[in-house]
Amino acid sequence: MKKPNSDMETRSSGSVKRSLAVFFKDVKSELRTRYAVNAILMFAVVTVFAISFAVGGTGLDPLLQASLLWIIIYFSSLSGLSQSFIKEEESRTAVALRLYSPAEIVLGGKLLFNLVLLFVMNIIIIPLFAVFVSLDIANYPLFLTMLVVGSIGLASVTTFVAAIISKASARGALFAVLSFPLILPLLVEAISGTKKAMVQGIEFSAARTELQVLVSYIIVMTVLGFILFESIWNE
Repeated sequence: MKKPNSDMETRSSGSVKRSLAVFFKDVKSELRTRYAVNAILMFAVVTVFAISFAVGGTGLDPLLQASLLWIIIYFSSLSGLSQSFIKEEESRTAVALRLYSPAEIVLGGKLLFNLVLLFVMNIIIIPLFAVFVSLDIANYPLFLTMLVVGSIGLASVTTFVAAIISKASARGALFAVLSFPLILPLLVEAISGTKKAMVQGIEFSAARTELQVLVSYIIVMTVLGFILFESIWNE
């Protein structure tokens, strides 16, 4: 007779494998089309260069640096992360995906894909921003922590909103309208914490409040996303 813990571990392992299968399906699809990657990178590069010409090499204070960086990250993500569910509806594969996996499996795979896509985008944006605009980092551990935590929260919200607007007609405008009020608290705290990482003499503990708010935000939004997603996905 199997123990309850053993059954739970087996189901958990199976759920992880199926979520990874959804993730790798999206990776293969993206490698063929490169739609999301191209949209994100083109927007990010154009925005960074536009800001570079606007500031004209003048020094920016930490708050402005942090604000511009997160604005670029946010709007760049809007151009590509919304495609996670839209392409399923457009290619008529959403029905098969509903039959293949429960809603939480699909959301887990899509969330992982968007998170990886967002990290790849950050790897491109940060060096470009540092070279062409300005990025004076005083506390690298704090800066990287804010970047990672903020990106996780951004991916969590945008993935859920992408599922909501996937069946709408005006998807691009609707995605921005729905996502901004939800992401605004994250942007405020991420900008505040990133600014502190750019100030000389600031310790990691100085951003404890921002990190606590961001972690709480991620937990709440992720849990709500998994609770509400099934009704949205199966309607």
